[in-house]
Amino acid sequence: MNATWYSILSFMLIVYVVLDGRNFGAGMLHWLVARTPAERRQVIAAIGPLWTWHEVWLVGFGGTMFAVFPKLLASAFAGYYLALFLILWCLILRGISLEVGGQINDRMWQGFWDFVFVVASTLLAVLFGAAAGNMARGVPLASDGTFSMAFFTDFTPRGYVGLLDWYSVSIALFAAVALAAHGATYLTLKTEGAVHDRSAGYARVLWATAAPLLLVISVESSVVRSDLLGHAIKNPYWWLGLLLDGAAAITLISGLVTRREMRALIGSSLLLAGLPATGAAAIFPVVLHSTLAPENSLTVYDVAAAPNSLTYAAIWWPIGFALSAAYCVFVSRQYAGKVSVKRDNQGFY
Repeated sequence: MNATWYSILSFMLIVYVVLDGRNFGAGMLHWLVARTPAERRQVIAAIGPLWTWHEVWLVGFGGTMFAVFPKLLASAFAGYYLALFLILWCLILRGISLEVGGQINDRMWQGFWDFVFVVASTLLAVLFGAAAGNMARGVPLASDGTFSMAFFTDFTPRGYVGLLDWYSVSIALFAAVALAAHGATYLTLKTEGAVHDRSAGYARVLWATAAPLLLVISVESSVVRSDLLGHAIKNPYWWLGLLLDGAAAITLISGLVTRREMRALIGSSLLLAGLPATGAAAIFPVVLHSTLAPENSLTVYDVAAAPNSLTYAAIWWPIGFALSAAYCVFVSRQYAGKVSVKRDNQGFY
């Protein structure tokens, strides 16, 4: 049961990363693929009506964690207090920029909120990437299950680490490039004209850049956590994740080369799903690794709720999942197709 809930939580977070990650990427590239106010409105229109329901998966992830792994929630939220508030403020500012940027037809007004949109999207990609690096590297977890972290300490990934060190920064850099590439791939599908052409070019360049970065962080991970590879090899789900990564990479490259936009987006989405899935399988059953002493680490069995709580959660979770999935499909169909510069069919967006 604990392993099942670990898989469910990982799935919910991965869905959020894939869906909202393309919005982060589009935001980071906003000023690069769009050169005029009309083109910038086109980029906003491509993601504007969709971003709110993407965050449903993030909220559901937090609610599910509270129900099934309350001790993990208590420890992680207290330890990541600073980082979580930064993420929260970036999410708020991004939402405000999307909602109010098109309300007034004024270049200064729209330019300011476009700036906020770019900065918030970039910081979100970096922060989520750094968070992934922290999960892989570990945190300074004490024997009582608590920890706290500054932004950085001595910038090394061992001992009393901070949020940022050379390892977590490298993961954050890869995440930013990969999400930007994912956003460019999405914009290629959703836009037309000059924005489409520039997005297609950036997608090819960014994915080509992400490939060597992935190799670099893989080597770094083997240095920082030398125990991970040996443990991962024994996990059959890790091998399934590698197969998904390989199939996704082939699909993505095929879509980019043949200019089949939907195929490229499917490959991009599967790759962004496969990479964290592989990582989640590699670290299981540890959910918080201690950089101070391995015996302080917390596993899914240490942080799980009582059996009755897990049973009740198994009753209501499928209902919530069905509602979220149905709404996801409905909204996607409602706003299917390309958005153009001449026809802004997304209301205030």
